[in-house]
Formats: sequence, structure tokens, C-alpha cells
Amino acid sequence: MGNFSPQTIEALEITITGGSFSDSTSPVPSKYRAGWELEQFFRGIEVSFQIDKRSRVSAVRECLEDLNISNPTKIKEAIQAICDPREYLDEEDDLREIVVYLNKRLKFDGFELWEEGGFYRLVSTNIVGAPANALQATINLTDYDSVKTDFERAVNAIEKDPEDAITAACSIVESICKCILDQMKKPYPKKQDIKGLVAEVGKHLHLSPARSDLPSEIPGDIKQILSGLINVSSGIGALRTHGGDAHGRGRKKVPVDTRIARLAIHAASTVSLFYIETWNRMRENA
Repeated sequence: MGNFSPQTIEALEITITGGSFSDSTSPVPSKYRAGWELEQFFRGIEVSFQIDKRSRVSAVRECLEDLNISNPTKIKEAIQAICDPREYLDEEDDLREIVVYLNKRLKFDGFELWEEGGFYRLVSTNIVGAPANALQATINLTDYDSVKTDFERAVNAIEKDPEDAITAACSIVESICKCILDQMKKPYPKKQDIKGLVAEVGKHLHLSPARSDLPSEIPGDIKQILSGLINVSSGIGALRTHGGDAHGRGRKKVPVDTRIARLAIHAASTVSLFYIETWNRMRENA
């Protein structure tokens, strides 16, 4: 993990300390923490920290700057810890302001705080590339919570667990299909695997390449691409079966690595983004 910018470190210092006691101009409604509370906070992320004779703010700043050089993973843990919702049970609006405040700076470092299961996790936004980043930007504008969860799981697992990333990539497409069918008030197909769901959504979005009533303006090469999307989806499902972690395995394990996991996420993102954009266009034209 790369180092964080000075702007991010300064923002984190403000949110951790709550600013100096005499300063009432904090840019965010951060909680003021006394010296013993700051030492307790850092113990929570397993960092040795003592204020000694220094001021609270300068001591925290020095600690964060040292960690940013020697162990930036601890900066990530500090960012997630300062956004622990259990610290803001009666001040949920304050927590949202803090998350927005930090995200404005984190985006320049290639990170973003995402909510998952009520907690916030720091996610890299540069780890997968353009297709996935485009899908992320799109689903952030929707209420497709299941898709957001699947997407974050896929991105977080690329490096540490490529098998789980492949499984999550398949779930992205399946969740997108179900969300669109829900909005269209259409039932799910009897077989709710990726192949069945893609076929069902393609039918209702008028994207089936086998349809005889496709507009004449759609040439054969577009139909070929539509067929390719179906094949890609089937390939993602097959990859999950043989290389993911959703099913039990026999004695022989199919080796997968980060490269294959990234391919699965790119492919799932391309299919999903096209379906969302097609559905949005149908609604606009209705």
C-alpha cells in the first residue's frame, strides 16, 4: 500500500484529535479526545503511542507521519477505526460528515471509504482498472445495495483471495440482473444461475440476439457482440465453478491468480454496466 498524502494525514489528525481545546473552527464535527483517549485509540489498532510532554495534536501528527512512512497499513486501520459507527450512535450525521470529509482527500490517494454491513472499509479505487471503476461510479448512484456489497467484496479479494474475487465477480452480474428484474417487476427465472438470469434480463431488455423483431438499425456485428456478452457471462459462471470458492472441490484444484481474478471482474463489470445503461435508457424513453 502506498503512502497517503499530507492532506489526508492532516484530515485524519483532525478527526482523531478533534482539534486543539481552544480551537472551535474544526472543519468537521469530530469528537474531542483527551490524552488518555488518544492513547486508547492507538492501542485499539495496536500502535504504541504516548503523548509525554507534547501537545495532543502534535503528538498525533508525528505518530501518523511516522506510520505513513514505516507502516501505512496502520494508517488504513486508523481511518477505518475513526469511522467506527459505534462511536457515533447518537451522532450519525456527524459520522456521515466525517466520511465525506475524508473521502474528498482519499480519492486523490486512490482510496474511498465504503459502507459494508454498517461499518466503513477503505477500498482501493485503482486496483482493477477502467471497466470496474466505471461500474463503481454507476452503482454508487443506485440503490443496488447487493451489487455494491458484491463489488466491494470482489475488489478487496483480488490480491489476497483471487478465488473469492472470482466468485464475487459472478455474483455482481447475478445481483445486477435481479435488481433490474425487481425494478421491472418481472419474476426471476426458474434457474437463477448467471446463465439463466442473463438470458431473462436480455429478453426483457430486448437484447437477445436471437430475437426476430430487433430493430433493423442494429447490424449483424452488434448482434454478434450481444451473443458475446452471453458467452462472457457463461464463462464467468464456469470460472466460478472451476476456479472460485463457491463450490466444493475434488482432489485437483484449478490454480487461479490475481490476473485471472481481475479478468473476471473486468468481464463482469462490462456486462453489468451495459445492462444498467440499457435499462436506464429504456426508462428514459418510456
